[in-house]
Amino acid sequence: MMKLLDYVINKTNEYIENMPKSLRKRYGQFFTSKETASFMAGLFVLPSNKQSLKILDAGAGSGILSVALIEELHSHNQINHIELVCYENDTNIITLLEDNLNWVSKHSNIDVDYEIRTENYITSQVFEYNNWLGANPTPEKFDLIIGNPPYMKIGKDAPEAKAMPDVCYGAPNLYFLFTAMGVFNLKPNAEMVYIIPRSWTSGAYFKKFRQKLLNECVLEHIHLFESRDKVFDKESVLQETIIIKIKKSNEKLEKVCITTTQSSRDFESISTFWAPYDTIVSGADKYVYLATNSSEIKTLELVNTWSYTLPKLGIPMKTGLTVDFRNRETLRNKAEDNAVPLFYSQHIQNGKVIFPIGKENEYIVTDKQGLLQDNANYLFVKRFTAKEEHRRLQCGVYLSRVYPKYKQISTQNKINFIGGLRNLSECIIYGLYVLFNSTLYDDYYRILNGSTQVNSTEINAMPVPPMDVIESMGKNLIAEHDTSVQSCDKILRSFICETDRGSKRYFERIASAG
Repeated sequence: MMKLLDYVINKTNEYIENMPKSLRKRYGQFFTSKETASFMAGLFVLPSNKQSLKILDAGAGSGILSVALIEELHSHNQINHIELVCYENDTNIITLLEDNLNWVSKHSNIDVDYEIRTENYITSQVFEYNNWLGANPTPEKFDLIIGNPPYMKIGKDAPEAKAMPDVCYGAPNLYFLFTAMGVFNLKPNAEMVYIIPRSWTSGAYFKKFRQKLLNECVLEHIHLFESRDKVFDKESVLQETIIIKIKKSNEKLEKVCITTTQSSRDFESISTFWAPYDTIVSGADKYVYLATNSSEIKTLELVNTWSYTLPKLGIPMKTGLTVDFRNRETLRNKAEDNAVPLFYSQHIQNGKVIFPIGKENEYIVTDKQGLLQDNANYLFVKRFTAKEEHRRLQCGVYLSRVYPKYKQISTQNKINFIGGLRNLSECIIYGLYVLFNSTLYDDYYRILNGSTQVNSTEINAMPVPPMDVIESMGKNLIAEHDTSVQSCDKILRSFICETDRGSKRYFERIASAG
């Protein structure tokens, strides 16, 4: 007899072939592969004292994850009854979901009672979630929750956003609202397995969500895919996606399991790493660092030896001031009266800021003070790099004395900058260059953020040395007359305690690689 999951996968493939992707994308609808669904279902640790389980699949689609979990439960002899609740409000797929669950319930070795709810998963629970039902609300709770929620941004005034104000900041994405509501729907000590983008793991945008999730639950398992374009079967999705397993508990974990595969089809060749929980989940903002080996853990530990941040030092990283396409009337191709330099990422070359380079629109004429900044010393950092580029952090030193004719300058918003204070010495700028041009800080940022964008919020959360150490690093770099990565690594190494073998091995590794 055909396996339950194979049947549903075949029916789903027929649906995909007949339903335009543009229509499915409107609902944020991407289907989980068979192998991924089976892996997710296998992550649950079942309660040992139960014969009946209540399961939730919100955004159920065609039922792939529900059926993968039912099939997994066939191997657990103590489970003889399942109460399954599926939320799905896409009218295009509800009939398929109904047909699939009906077929599975008739062919399963376990008694399956299923219910399909077509109302909005988020807004239908707004009263329970916000405790608007009085002193004794009875919200529905589940033993197991599995899900592949919709990935779709909504407006900050959307009903779903207004329903969950405690986790929203700006215009949210449905996937993390589904995840937060899933936490609400979990019984104490119950487990949830979701496949979601990794974007929530850092940054201010997801701060409230991270704090709620990781204050109420523990993160037991993270699975990473090395190829971001091979996660969803028959789909072209470039979103970097991870699988997480959480448990609704306040217990203190020492380790979190981090597994990695190349794609959604090779779970036979899986690598496993047990990482220190407090290193992976760190700080008041609950950043989640996706380290996959002991070398990356050492990277985090070395940077975390410092206790300052750029904002604490009074020099936060900021984003460039001028959005050029919104200020076309102010742009100039050549110098003229009252024009000042407008710096782009192209001006950052081999650790220096080169100007002019004959680029279009590299001057600006404006009296808008919001577009201008003092001609002071800065470290410029590119905001965007290509995925295949060797480094994420690419920076250049800007010294005001090189351009004495200008009192002010401007920066395009595709670069970030640190500095701008009149009393910020060249040594400090060169010291900042040592940090951000080093392998250590580039590795750290890659672990923190998987995207190709350098986010000032995340840079400002990274630990840095005190100002006197940064200044000393800069003096060393100036004396070296060598701004290469290797030189920065050598200088940084001399300021980091190397009494343990792990630190020595880290620097030996990057030296040999360089």
